[in-house]
Amino acid sequence: MSLLAASGLSKFYGADEVFSRISLEIPAKARIALVGPNGAGKTTLVNILAGLDTPTEGQVTRARNTRAAYLPQRPELAGTHSLWHEQLKAFADLRTMETRLAELEQAMADAEERDAALAAYGPLQAEFERRGGYAYETKIKQVLTGLGFAPDDHDMPLPRLSGGQKTRALLARLLLEEPDILLLDEPTNHLDIYGVEWLENFLKSFPGAIVAVSHDRYFIDSFASIVWEMESKRLEVYRGNYTHYLHQRAECRQRLQKEFDAQQAWIAKETDYIRKHMGSRWTAQAKGRLKKLETLKKRGKILETAPSRRKAMKLDMHSDSRSGDQVMMSEDLVIGWQSDKPLASIPDVRVRRGETVALIGPNGVGKSTLLKTLCGHLAPLHGRARLGANVKLGYFAQAHETLHADNSILEEIMAAKAMPISAARSLLGQFMFSDEDVFRPIATLSGGERGRVALAKLTLQGANLLLLDEPTNHLDMDSQEILQAVLETFAGTILLVSHDRYLIDALATQIWDMDPGELTVFKGPYQEFVRARKRRLEEQQAGQQSMPKKKAARYAKKKHGLNPFEVKQKTAQLEAKIDQLESGLRAIGGQLDAAGLAGDAAKTAALGAAYVQTEAELEAALTEWGKFVD
Repeated sequence: MSLLAASGLSKFYGADEVFSRISLEIPAKARIALVGPNGAGKTTLVNILAGLDTPTEGQVTRARNTRAAYLPQRPELAGTHSLWHEQLKAFADLRTMETRLAELEQAMADAEERDAALAAYGPLQAEFERRGGYAYETKIKQVLTGLGFAPDDHDMPLPRLSGGQKTRALLARLLLEEPDILLLDEPTNHLDIYGVEWLENFLKSFPGAIVAVSHDRYFIDSFASIVWEMESKRLEVYRGNYTHYLHQRAECRQRLQKEFDAQQAWIAKETDYIRKHMGSRWTAQAKGRLKKLETLKKRGKILETAPSRRKAMKLDMHSDSRSGDQVMMSEDLVIGWQSDKPLASIPDVRVRRGETVALIGPNGVGKSTLLKTLCGHLAPLHGRARLGANVKLGYFAQAHETLHADNSILEEIMAAKAMPISAARSLLGQFMFSDEDVFRPIATLSGGERGRVALAKLTLQGANLLLLDEPTNHLDMDSQEILQAVLETFAGTILLVSHDRYLIDALATQIWDMDPGELTVFKGPYQEFVRARKRRLEEQQAGQQSMPKKKAARYAKKKHGLNPFEVKQKTAQLEAKIDQLESGLRAIGGQLDAAGLAGDAAKTAALGAAYVQTEAELEAALTEWGKFVD
């Protein structure tokens, strides 16, 4: 069953057509990735599906009572309340029930209201428990932790959150709300590698349908079973994840190329006939063919561009010289910005020629700081890092701080290396900057455009050691594929900071895993690192399970997944509940006696049912209480 369907969607901004006659459907529990080049209209389409924009033509229909939620790239969260209270919005219904239960508990102490309160309390409590009312705060903590928030962040007011934190805060709330359709625009942008892994695992059990706009190839491989590709104002549907999509797309483009070539030949033939015979005795036939051509164009049946000729970045990375075998070394290295607050101590490392090192870890642990220290842009707090013989270094900064905001694109390239204007413009053309684009100031460029300028500068350096800090950020998927292919054939050495696991998996020969305060070196490719990490976690869990019986029993008795303070709180809550149920049971018993003496059969039956239910709840509460006090 489809939760949402769209037919014949077209969108114009003035005379500019964004996309034309798109039809689609979102089945229940679908896992859909929406991909395509920047500017193809992906965000516009998602806005229409979310009901935030309207199509110029066509319509969107939803199944009855279908709830949709949308995560934009730059969300705005209103209010001055805390991050925690923002998450509580996801459980507004449960919190209303919780308040009502508290009111009923107070009413039970009043003799006049006790009967009505008891009658309402049981069913409401059962529904509250069924819907997870006793676990929603735990679920909030799990989701916030998974998305990279520390417990100290929970009380932070929304205005103090950064743009990335606001995106993660809204994502957390939407995941907790569990809508029928979850629409996500670049959900992995502000997550580190472990946050993305957590999100992938969480989405596997998400009950609703998901449509995610993403450039993260590994994420799409893990999460998607359908890929929508927007290109040339059209939408193509592919079955499978990103890897399947690549194979199917190649086959589809070959087919479309043949169709395009055949159609162009037919159009040329028809156009030649019309030109020759318009105004002759075959004018009627010529007019008929002209009308047919115009009708096909109006209905979008004419392919405007060849699918295999889409504008793409052309990248050539070469080194001017060969380095020595030992490319980079460190000794007793400590990094950071303040001597009294070091970020991390680095084990002595050696990087050999031809290796690709992937530096991974959570946000904020100092990956970019380590890269800046290794390339000499930042002095170490202790120890030293040095380069080997004949090493020529090229550095790509994540924030593109090596670019000068006041320069035009052309000036920036010519400042990097002296060359004729014609040569500079030719180079920029390979990075998709043409005509008047080359005179645009750096300050006006998008993140993806700045990334392409920085890559263009990098190609001019002739480096044999590349230090790359998030090189695929803001690049569309075609550009990511091109960059990956070039780096795979690069003859030098690469040190790569990245959250792009697809790139890491393709390139890395060793992994530097950075945690707060330390760095662990793993000699081997990414998949081996993942397997080793999984084995380590399983061994830790097995070690906990094989504790001596006495220690394990004490651990189980005291904790049950809770710390001692939480055990004390839980015990007190259960004791209060038991007292309340016992009082309720005595009250119902008295009412039963009175109803029996009065001969009120209906009331006796109702009270009997209430007595049985309360007795069962009391038994369950006593059993649970026994686990904590035995």
